[in-house]
Amino acid sequence: MRTTRILPIAAGVIAAILLAGCNADTATAAADTASTRHFGDIGFAPCSLTGPAGGTPTEAQCGTFEVPENPAAPDGRMIALNIAWLPANDGNSVATADPVFFLAGGPGQAATEHAATVERTLEEVGKKRDIILVDQRGTGQSNPLDCRDASGAPMQLDPSDAPDIKQMVDFARRCAQGLEGRADPRFYTTTNAVRDLDAVRAALGVEQLNLLGVSYGTRVAQQYAATYPQHTRTVVLDGVAPNSLVVGGEFARTLEDALALQSEQCHELPACRERFPTDMRAQLRTVMTSLEAAPVEVDYRDSRTGELRHDTVTADAVGSLAFMFSYVPQTAALLPLMIDEAAHGRYAPLMSLVQMSGEQMQGQMTRGMQWSVLCAEDAGRYEPGAEAADTLIGGEMAEAFFAPCSVWPSGDAPQGFHQPFASDLPVLLLSGELDPVTPPRYGEQVVANLPNGRHLVLQGQGHNVSATGCMPKLLGQFIEDADADALDTGCLDALRYVPPFVHFNGWAP
Repeated sequence: MRTTRILPIAAGVIAAILLAGCNADTATAAADTASTRHFGDIGFAPCSLTGPAGGTPTEAQCGTFEVPENPAAPDGRMIALNIAWLPANDGNSVATADPVFFLAGGPGQAATEHAATVERTLEEVGKKRDIILVDQRGTGQSNPLDCRDASGAPMQLDPSDAPDIKQMVDFARRCAQGLEGRADPRFYTTTNAVRDLDAVRAALGVEQLNLLGVSYGTRVAQQYAATYPQHTRTVVLDGVAPNSLVVGGEFARTLEDALALQSEQCHELPACRERFPTDMRAQLRTVMTSLEAAPVEVDYRDSRTGELRHDTVTADAVGSLAFMFSYVPQTAALLPLMIDEAAHGRYAPLMSLVQMSGEQMQGQMTRGMQWSVLCAEDAGRYEPGAEAADTLIGGEMAEAFFAPCSVWPSGDAPQGFHQPFASDLPVLLLSGELDPVTPPRYGEQVVANLPNGRHLVLQGQGHNVSATGCMPKLLGQFIEDADADALDTGCLDALRYVPPFVHFNGWAP
């Protein structure tokens, strides 16, 4: 099945093992002598970190720290890493010496753009420990590898369009050309980002870090802990990506498995089984096959404005939506209803969601940085597998995902980069039972080499679970005591499956 429509969204939400949370813009106050605070050798000034939808700003301290773009050329071009510091807020004591470094997902997300989510997730931790967010090189305000044309205007892919592989390759080529003179994409790899993190650690004057990595950030965390074990105190991996994983190479299979679990969940509930007797995957396959043969023009309401719009719904758009909505149980609960509506020729609700999700994903990832990581660390190891051929989105998705690497300037992963993370450090691993991109089996694979590790699988949950239920409390206990086995996880038993919608008013009792 053709899957080119999936690629633009996949490069953001789907394919990137992303971090659940809102995007944000960083507004940094101008530093002056009176407002500047120092953490080690780095100066910070008050700033507010706010999301695009508004809401209460996250008050922080913001600063920069310069590192060489090419570590082998310290006198060459420098990168000013953008850093946010959330000071410990206990107020009754001096902050504990070992701060928490939050490592964002993607690849392509900026840590400072998730300050609100991080502050909530680490509410308990932040009472005694400082929290540090560093925009990884190439993201956010750390010399972003954003795509711009010759005039400097942002280049964007139309979320309602379906570019083919040739168009994506051309987009990547033009993006690389737009970076000439301001960045060399070859040096924006995980390995160099890990060097940056340790340089920041040293500049802050701290001896040890606690690491919280989500999604792709779990790769960064494992690489840092393996390279600098003496400077690592604890590690939390949320949405675990093993070092050996070819990011983007298994999405067809992991989505298929997640949809199977969601369908089983539906059929265990009498009301859901009665309303949707057909297996969700089979019904979705029928819808996509029909649309592949004949895309349907549809009138629908704009999800933001309510205005009437006209567009064409395609098989690839439906596949994209199924993947994106599988990330979070609250949106996954809509899938049976949306698919059933489409199977009966009613495409307007589904198209409204396609339009909404496509527009929301614009700008969520720094595309160039994502390619720099994936082309250096994953693309060369990808081997098409026959097992993907019979899946809903097929093997073509991975081929399209890596296609830009044919023209993107890329570096190399060092020897041993893909070896399993093996360590005696205290490590807490978290997985969502229904995660469509980093399923629990990945966590089991990694914890096998961690004698002081513990893997928690949260029932009925999707991708990235550190903010779910009582997990913030458990994170506080783990980082305080550095003992995963001592955690009393009974509070997680209260987590329940989110029941699928059986009509547009929600769940029927």
